[in-house]
Amino acid sequence: MKHSEEQIKEIATWREDLVKQIDKHTQSIEILEKRLLVLDSILKESSFTKASSLDTKKSFGDKIKIEKKSIPITNGNDGKIIANAFVTPEQVEIILEEDVKITADVPPFKSFFIDRIIGEMKRKDALDVDNGKIQKDSIINYLINKNGSDIREIIIKNYKEKERVNEIINTAGWSFTRMLENIKK
Repeated sequence: MKHSEEQIKEIATWREDLVKQIDKHTQSIEILEKRLLVLDSILKESSFTKASSLDTKKSFGDKIKIEKKSIPITNGNDGKIIANAFVTPEQVEIILEEDVKITADVPPFKSFFIDRIIGEMKRKDALDVDNGKIQKDSIINYLINKNGSDIREIIIKNYKEKERVNEIINTAGWSFTRMLENIKK
């Protein structure tokens, strides 16, 4: 089937229009992708905790200072305070009481608290990295500070969700209670 010269010119014009539209949309997509990267970096640096749920107070120059929220962690057997958790948008800091002497090798600290609870959160975050939902440096991580062999504090960064804070604090209390029981045996 042959086309007239006029039809060929019209088809060429359509093709040119399509190429222009593709270029225009490609540029729009590139702009949107750049905006998305900027927003992702802002979110990465920010907390997913609503600002309204944080304790705040005004300080000099109308700057807002975020105070650490302290949550006592008690022994499940006698109700005595074992540690205090300090929660900020960036991290959960669990500081053991001075008279609590436990080491990281006492069960179930590593097997349950570190490997199962924090480890499972880490695995979920790694999947989110693979799926492009979060950046690699946003994976939950932890640091254990000791005084000699005794655990003094555990710092958990990049917790991301309030539900994780609750799970971390609850399982820390359960783990510390079991650890203290195991020391007495």
